[in-house]
This record gives sequence, C-alpha cells and structure tokens, in this order.
Amino acid sequence: MANITTARKLGMLARFAAQRAGSSRTFGAVWKGGRAIAAHWGRVLRQLWLEVTGFVFLALAALGALSLVREYARYHSGESNNSRVLVAIIFTLVFAWFGLSSFWRVRRKR
Repeated sequence: MANITTARKLGMLARFAAQRAGSSRTFGAVWKGGRAIAAHWGRVLRQLWLEVTGFVFLALAALGALSLVREYARYHSGESNNSRVLVAIIFTLVFAWFGLSSFWRVRRKR
C-alpha cells in the first residue's frame, strides 16, 4: 500500500464526512438554521457598526463646532484669520454629513 500523508488522510475523511452529512435531513436543517442565524447577526452587527460610526462622526462634528465658535471669537477680536474659521466650518460640515448619512443608512436598511 502506498504511503499516504496525514493531510491527505484528513482531506479524504473530510470529504467522506461531507458526503454523509449532505444526505442527512438533520444536518441540512441545522445548516440552514445556522445560515439564517448568521445572516440575522450580520444585519444586526452592520446596523450597530453604522450607528457607532455615526455617533463618532457626530461627536467629532460637535468638537468641530466648538472649535468653530472659538475661532470665530478669535477672528472678531483680530487674533485669527478667516482661513482658520473656514477650515473649522468645513470640518464641522463634513463630519456632520458623515454622521447623519450613517444614521440615514441604518434607517434605509430597515
């Protein structure tokens, strides 16, 4: 008899087990149930991901708004130029858009 490697033996055993399990109604039902659970959890985790990232982006937008208020006060007192105020406005608007669009995606997925 030829010398067969352990990996090849395991591969043959896996193929045999898959063939036998494929003909079992119980295994098919468990497999379909597992796929349904995995799909549901995938949707839940995607929704959680979108909500968490939306919150983080809105928190960054709030920090940008605070910076905007501070830079605007400095601009009026003559300590800052208008480019810093413009950067604060753009930062705040971009991160607010990212945060809101993330929450809109969650609503659209439902």
